[in-house]
Amino acid sequence: MARYGMAIDTRRCVGCNACTIACKQMNNLPNGIMWTRVLTDGGDAPDTPANVNGALTMSFYAMGCQHCENPACTKVCPVGATYKDPETGVVRQDYDKCIGCRMCMAACPYTGVRSFNWEEPKYQLDFATGDADAPAHQKHVVEKCTFCYQRISKGETPACMDLCPARARYWGDLDDPTSEVAKKIASREYVHLLPEMGTEPNCYYLV
Repeated sequence: MARYGMAIDTRRCVGCNACTIACKQMNNLPNGIMWTRVLTDGGDAPDTPANVNGALTMSFYAMGCQHCENPACTKVCPVGATYKDPETGVVRQDYDKCIGCRMCMAACPYTGVRSFNWEEPKYQLDFATGDADAPAHQKHVVEKCTFCYQRISKGETPACMDLCPARARYWGDLDDPTSEVAKKIASREYVHLLPEMGTEPNCYYLV
């Protein structure tokens, strides 16, 4: 039993989107689909600075599924396709069960972390990339970050961890005080996204 989570150091993140590319490649994501994005707090467009009392600031937030301790999505799925894995705490998506109602997308307070395949998935390349055991993508299902479940089930780390040039990400079992992520969270101030929603995210943003 574990409770996997991630911490992202906002002082180190440079907004390069290497995590976005690693995720897309290793999970063989279809055209137009991204499971992780890098946002700024100044606006919706990439690399938009915030204006704080006349001074411009730029803070990057790598955004994906927050793998909440109290996920809103699992409560509304009528068929159990969105569920919290009891062994890892990862919020997962069963493509074979998903009926495409998109109730999970409506319930999730974190806009844009889920995608829906309206058509048969299409790809820029005519061959699959990344992990051979990455789940096959299907038409009319909801997708999202899985913490690279095909990798963590073998003791590996999520793809976004491996490619981050600034080493801004920390990963591991939140319930293990000796894990790298638990040590970082214990030693630094952090924020959660939309804490008022009561979802208790397992993604932490170190400030």
